[in-house]
Amino acid sequence: MTPRFQYAILRRPSENLIYGITTSKLGLPDYDTALRQHAGYADALRDCGLKVEVLPEHDAFPDSVFIEDVALCTPSCAILTNPGAPSRNLERELMLPVLEKYYDAIAEIHFPGTLDAGDVMMVGDTYYIGISERTDKEGAAQLIAILEQHNMVGHMVPLKTVLHLKTGISYIEHNNLLVSGEFVGAEMLKDYNQIVVDPDEAYAANSLWVNDRVLVPGSCPKTQAKIAALGYEVISLDVTEFEKVDGGLSCLSLRF
Repeated sequence: MTPRFQYAILRRPSENLIYGITTSKLGLPDYDTALRQHAGYADALRDCGLKVEVLPEHDAFPDSVFIEDVALCTPSCAILTNPGAPSRNLERELMLPVLEKYYDAIAEIHFPGTLDAGDVMMVGDTYYIGISERTDKEGAAQLIAILEQHNMVGHMVPLKTVLHLKTGISYIEHNNLLVSGEFVGAEMLKDYNQIVVDPDEAYAANSLWVNDRVLVPGSCPKTQAKIAALGYEVISLDVTEFEKVDGGLSCLSLRF
């Protein structure tokens, strides 16, 4: 098959990662381990055929390693988001000159709307947008308007408990959807083949399809086995230090 993704943009973690926003009770991340895990993640994307650009760390923004939240990269345009956490909002300004190297068309979400791209799941030309503490209806409405200008569509999804939409759900192509928690059996997802992630491996609901390989947290062997049973090549990655600050596999890159 023709690879869907050709490029990935990452940002190296800062030593201030320990000050990142988190709800977990897993302890503070170890910086040296985080660096090794981040490098392994970049290598995995290269193994999937992507050209990877790793941006330098930015100490002023402890969460900036989770680069996915500040931009949405579609086949037709890039969209600078307006992150819902005030401490992250100015990160988007760092991204504009980077995105200009890859895109001619760049749009932006404006106040009063807020949007984290971790709340956005792409399924072909359709984008599901989670309404969360970080993404509000105004931000989602702005995104839908931008998508429609480029012949794409968006649908809002109210969230109950998860931080971001893709905390609890991931599309791994070929009509296969990883689901956990509040998404198991959801009526709006009834047309997909749902692979239910066991509660004790809920972190694996944020796994990442890249050109017919699926990156899965190394701590989640049951989910790895379920995905492999569907015929995918599974790449197991340790991302324990990023889990400690509420980050998952998709959070660590922009892919397009």
